[in-house]
Amino acid sequence: MGESRGSIFFFGTYRPPVPLDIFSCPADPPPSSAEDELLLTDDASYNQNGRPVPPAALKEILGFLRKTNPELASDCGATLEDVDAGHVTGMVFVSERDRGLETLHLALRRSTGGEVKVLSLLGDIYGLDDLGVRMEDSGCIAGGYMVDGVTVGHSLVYVSTKEEVKARRTPWTVVYRTDLADGKTERLTPQGQYDLSPAVSPSGKMVAVANFQKSEWNGEIENLKTDIVIMEVHWRGLGGDGRRRVIKDAGWPTWGSDNVIFFHRGFDKTPPTNTADWAVFRYDLAAHREERVTPVGIDAMTPAAISETRVAVATVRQKSKQVEMMVERVMDQYRHVEIFDTTTPSCKPPSVQITQRMRPLGDHYNPFVLDGGRRIGYHRCRTDKLTPHGEQKSIEKRFDKVQSGESEVGLYRVTGVFPSISKNGKKLAFVDNEFQAVWLVEADSEAAPRIVYKAKSNKSVFSTSWNQNDELDTLYVCEGPAFSIEKPVQIIRIPNVSTHDPEEHKLKSFALTDHKYNCAFPSTNPEGTKLVFRSSRDRVQGGKREDKNLFIIDAEKGEYAGVDQLTNGPWTDTHCSWSPREGCDWIVFSSSRGKPGGAPASDHGLDSGYFSVYLVNAKDMAEGVVPVRVIHSAPTIAGHVNHPVFSPDMMSIVFTADLAAVSVDPISMPHFMHSVRPYGDIFSVELLDREDMAKNKDIHKYHRITHSRYEYSTPTWSPHTDGEQDPNTRWKMLERVPYITPRCPYARGQHGEKEGWHMTGHLIIDKRSC
Repeated sequence: MGESRGSIFFFGTYRPPVPLDIFSCPADPPPSSAEDELLLTDDASYNQNGRPVPPAALKEILGFLRKTNPELASDCGATLEDVDAGHVTGMVFVSERDRGLETLHLALRRSTGGEVKVLSLLGDIYGLDDLGVRMEDSGCIAGGYMVDGVTVGHSLVYVSTKEEVKARRTPWTVVYRTDLADGKTERLTPQGQYDLSPAVSPSGKMVAVANFQKSEWNGEIENLKTDIVIMEVHWRGLGGDGRRRVIKDAGWPTWGSDNVIFFHRGFDKTPPTNTADWAVFRYDLAAHREERVTPVGIDAMTPAAISETRVAVATVRQKSKQVEMMVERVMDQYRHVEIFDTTTPSCKPPSVQITQRMRPLGDHYNPFVLDGGRRIGYHRCRTDKLTPHGEQKSIEKRFDKVQSGESEVGLYRVTGVFPSISKNGKKLAFVDNEFQAVWLVEADSEAAPRIVYKAKSNKSVFSTSWNQNDELDTLYVCEGPAFSIEKPVQIIRIPNVSTHDPEEHKLKSFALTDHKYNCAFPSTNPEGTKLVFRSSRDRVQGGKREDKNLFIIDAEKGEYAGVDQLTNGPWTDTHCSWSPREGCDWIVFSSSRGKPGGAPASDHGLDSGYFSVYLVNAKDMAEGVVPVRVIHSAPTIAGHVNHPVFSPDMMSIVFTADLAAVSVDPISMPHFMHSVRPYGDIFSVELLDREDMAKNKDIHKYHRITHSRYEYSTPTWSPHTDGEQDPNTRWKMLERVPYITPRCPYARGQHGEKEGWHMTGHLIIDKRSC
């Protein structure tokens, strides 16, 4: 049926605005300039988390490919003889080139000329194309050791989210082993447990993983609660579960030898758990002895062991003033790669700086070891791919089509915040990352993307929404501090937003709400006459400032024609969306009203938490009307199920949620002081009845649409689809467009060598709350 149910558009946080790519540089001796840096991929797509493939394992991969797909083997141009001669090397890494999925790939690199050929590891080579939508990570090679005089074959050990987990607010991350000789796959993580960050010991016999404590996730934003567990690669043939917990409160293991494990650990000071201090430690398995490797006073994470005593780590030597964001970072506030040696005498420098010598004003992530420690690999942002705008540089605004977990629904990631699409599917609005301007793009139009609303200052515009009556050509936006609880926010109406002639007159806009209240997330009824929104007005007696409820006003005249209160209580009702079906007055919204007494006042120091999705009828404005809860996160109701919207056929509700917890170690991602909480992915739930609202109470079954390490949020659902057409062409996203100089430029310096805050991929806001 193709994409018969239309398309979902959404925004991604944590994902840097330009591609990540994998590089290496010499470590012994260390590099002297940027010219020592070597690109390890083919310069296509987003690439990260690389690890080398030993020559013997690479020969097994190529041998399998030659037997099963000789044409592809010939096309890749690498032979077993090339590997033996050292002419070709291999690297396993994560890339987004497979229909937007984050999956494992193999890079074959020639030593002469640097030509790189990239293949999908489990898809192109092993033919496992039926795995569906999933995320893969942390690929590493096991095996190659001797048992009774026979060499055990190599296997790929990795994380995948391919198996559905029934428990809510629970990770889907499971470690698997795929035999390189025949492609057979087995699960290494026992049922009911969840692992991250596998690492194989130098002998190839053992695997260490970060195992979620009590097999659960409790909303940690940065500092996950995991322990280090070790097991034999082939433990399933040994009986028992083959696993042993060796280090508590630890993550990101890496083996210095079969007896030594390095790892990182976060130390929470006060909630939220994105203010931890980080350090790297060394653990001796035989002696049961733990020692700190990195000094107090710096943050150190994601270690990569070189030997029993030497380890490469990513460091942030000085806490940055990210709250202010007007303050530029200095070298010590960027994430850099350094090598520490536990045998270094105290009279010598404690570490060897690596990336500081090449790119002192840029971030470098997740080091790995090459050539026995002679080179160090890492990934970083490709700041050279920024688009020049005079003296400034900006990002290329575009759509990315992503493989959907729903075969009948198209899926598009938008370079813009709070995307919303008109009911006829021809107009898309979104907010820039500065939260200062609202952009309009039109499908099948000669008009280039353009700014239709601009606030006087940044961090002042968010939440776009179209009037459902397309003939009115009206867009609504919210003006005021984004994600603020206490400060006023107004809802603005912009009529004739796509039909006005900017050369004849300025586009007019009108405030619909009183400026002293916090009003946001407008949505009209199908006829376009009424508008529902959330507001702090008329809070319950004694209620806190952050309490918000739903109200309905005239979609053109606003509050001046009267205000009707739809919900009422000491909680937060927000993210409301009116049904698209004519004559239907159902409204879907997110609310913390189910938060139990005695629960913490805030969830990890941010918002109130305990958000679930509810339905209410706009006609039910009488006191005592109880909305119907459709879906919640954890059994305790803790968690976040937010930004719900109806599908055009009203058969489903799509939303963003933490139902699948997190899929990678968050500290391995671009870091920001006010890191947004991991809402997680895009999900949907099918309504059981479109006439009787009560029959949709607490629906158990839901669908995971995206699998990502990033935070995917604020979805909007269009009845139309671009099909096989390039959306960037149809929507003219790559046209030269107006430019707003950001307060926080993407890159500074004569050659753009100084990365700004934007390169972290985070929203540039002071603090985030619902």
